[in-house]
Amino acid sequence: MTQDALCFHFDVDGNNFVSAGEASVQVKKLLRQMGFSPELIRRVSIAMYEGEINMVIHAGGGEADICVDQNKVTVTLSDHGKGIADIALAMQEGYSTAPENIRALGFGAGMGLPNMKRYADNMDIQSTVGEGTTILMEFFVGE
Repeated sequence: MTQDALCFHFDVDGNNFVSAGEASVQVKKLLRQMGFSPELIRRVSIAMYEGEINMVIHAGGGEADICVDQNKVTVTLSDHGKGIADIALAMQEGYSTAPENIRALGFGAGMGLPNMKRYADNMDIQSTVGEGTTILMEFFVGE
């Protein structure tokens, strides 16, 4: 990240589907005000929303840190939840560990992580069972 980067921090409230997605909505507004392309804004918003929902469902909330410069948007999502035991399995479309009550609300279809990877230009997942997960996503301007 260059010295000219603007960084924003958001707390993601756990177990609150009403407020889930608030950070991605705020980032969408900020990127729009900064003049980024609608396509970049769409990709960042979708990936961030999926990450926020995952933090609400699986980790009791977490944090989202966004840094923006002229070349890229970097999104770091971190939580102190139960962690992901098998990242490769969790990346498979349709795989979900969401409980039935969450699925009844229309969430937990197993598309969160695959969608995040689909919309980010780079994505890295670091997770330790019992400690939590950190996901770093990069979105390059003009890609």
